[in-house]
Amino acid sequence: MFRATIDTKILQEAISSAKVLVDECKIRLDPDSFRIRAVDPANVGMVDLELSVSSFSSYESDGVTIGVNLTRLSDIISIARADEQIEFEYDEETSKLNIRAGGLKYTLALIDPDSIRKEPTLPDLDLPAKVVLDGRSLAQGIKAADMVSDHIELGVDPEKETFYIRAKGDTDNVQLELGRDELTEIQVAKAHSLFSLDYFKDMGKAIPKTTPVTLWLGEEYPIQISFPIADGAGEVTYLLAPRIQSD
Repeated sequence: MFRATIDTKILQEAISSAKVLVDECKIRLDPDSFRIRAVDPANVGMVDLELSVSSFSSYESDGVTIGVNLTRLSDIISIARADEQIEFEYDEETSKLNIRAGGLKYTLALIDPDSIRKEPTLPDLDLPAKVVLDGRSLAQGIKAADMVSDHIELGVDPEKETFYIRAKGDTDNVQLELGRDELTEIQVAKAHSLFSLDYFKDMGKAIPKTTPVTLWLGEEYPIQISFPIADGAGEVTYLLAPRIQSD
């Protein structure tokens, strides 16, 4: 059993955050939370998304798990007005999700959860460096890197106590360097990794510009990126594997 009501804007924000990495996934509708955890087909990026019950106007669930095409669900949500609420009810007999927004009614065929890739385990990476900055600064670094390269470097300089974003192209280089005064928080440790810029651009689309973003980094380790959604009633965490640099 599952039925719930939520603001269109909140749901679209959540679904968009997952959709940048995966098209299909399981959604765990636990009694106390709405959760998506999935890895992209190339095993490079992972998303862990959770909305608490407090982000819903109403929420009832006995712990069902459904399989959903996120692109189709996002398209349905986009039809609703931003100021409307969306109502959901899971029909267990037909394995369909009944959706209502204002006068709009839509019945979405679901995917057998068993046919969808198993949810990954969130690894304990113990990353030593931590940086908290606003989404606008991160977006600026991603945009600048995209002007010169297909890859993006992120790291912490322990001597300068700065966080940096760099990109090196065939002819041009770019760097954004932020110190303690420009950051909300920095936990200094030696950290540096190279990543695919395409993934960063996709994830960046889902990160609000005014939202504080927390980055955990290491030396040629995955990066963990976390930010709040639903006015703090939810959180999205991305993990992105690095490209190992050869000498």
